[in-house]
Amino acid sequence: MARQVVIDADSCIFCGTCAEICPEVFTLNEAKQKSEVTKPEGGPTDLIQDAIDSCPAAAIRWEN
Repeated sequence: MARQVVIDADSCIFCGTCAEICPEVFTLNEAKQKSEVTKPEGGPTDLIQDAIDSCPAAAIRWEN
């Protein structure tokens, strides 16, 4: 099974960094005030990893 990218909604601070870095995979849900993964199967892994590394709340991770 391939790894998927997930966001811990409880940790997300709705900063928008992930959606800025990789809009193909992450979007901002204005109603929930949280970022969401719109493409859990992934996309450009280098951009996803950049989003993970740049998340100030450490709310994004890879999951198997």
